[in-house]
Amino acid sequence: MSKINLKSLGKDKMKEFVKAEGLPAYRAKQLIHWIYEKKAESIGRITELSKETREKLSDPAYISNLNLLSRQASKDGTEKFLFGLEDGESIESVLIPDKDRLTLCISSQAGCTMGCGFCLTGKIGFKRNLKAHEIVDQIIAVMRIKGHGSRGMGQGITNIVFMGMGEPLLNFDEVVEALKRITEFMGISKRRITLSTCGIAPKISELYKKAPHVNLAISLNAADNRTRDMLMPVNRKYPIEHLLSACRKIPLPTRSSITFEYVMLDGVNDRPSDAQNLVRILRGIPSKVNLIPFNPYEGSKFKRPSDEKVFAFQKVLINAGINAFIRKSKGQDILAACGQLKAGYK
Repeated sequence: MSKINLKSLGKDKMKEFVKAEGLPAYRAKQLIHWIYEKKAESIGRITELSKETREKLSDPAYISNLNLLSRQASKDGTEKFLFGLEDGESIESVLIPDKDRLTLCISSQAGCTMGCGFCLTGKIGFKRNLKAHEIVDQIIAVMRIKGHGSRGMGQGITNIVFMGMGEPLLNFDEVVEALKRITEFMGISKRRITLSTCGIAPKISELYKKAPHVNLAISLNAADNRTRDMLMPVNRKYPIEHLLSACRKIPLPTRSSITFEYVMLDGVNDRPSDAQNLVRILRGIPSKVNLIPFNPYEGSKFKRPSDEKVFAFQKVLINAGINAFIRKSKGQDILAACGQLKAGYK
């Protein structure tokens, strides 16, 4: 009989486990506290339990941990972590410093099925969905490595973004469970969490019904269906008008907005007319736009546009009343920038 991984258990399942082991109900809360706040690496480290209880629980159960395979540091301070999973697959997480923020970018899948033309991660294909605990464990592992605080992130990491490997909304149930654990078990504010999606329209409204209301970022990258079809195969199933219709139905709190990410590709989607189309299609949606000049990698057919083109594009948006920001890519020298993660896969 295989052992039970305590990190695989949600709140209700943890209560069932504790009851089955003949322990008082409050032990479930203690186990969750030690796993997610104190970041215990093993049952033996849970010193709040007696030695006898620890030995009793270690027979049927264990606490899993991601295996740190490599750690790279960029000249700009960005760090990339390659983690091995229990079945031999691997994922990457990126820690990004920026003035008063320290953002951890986490993965929701090993590989990616979306096949976006400008993204290196999509070139490796899809390996599998991550379990909720594997998603959350990236945060636990990096906090442990960096020696950061836990509940509420009073020290160290300030923000969490689901912008690593994979499409979160294609791993819907596990991502929802992970969001619940991050906010409830780890005490991280939902206002400090952002989930980025390529645009799985039906799942956007479902997300707001079932998960904590975290910030939403839409990877848009084009203002017309023809261009987006070419860049992002998902658009053939959920074209721009369907995607934006789903966005308009989101019950956003007052003064909140949706972030639209726009990877700028030289000669493809960086013309003033593209900017004007973007203004038109976003009309009526509380939004801000992150402009991301393409991060080149070996073998890509796309190029980064000139700074002049990027600034001109931004000016069109700002003149139309849209908050538009040029996102400075970090970690390019270690393939840690947006669209560059590949987790060691050939």
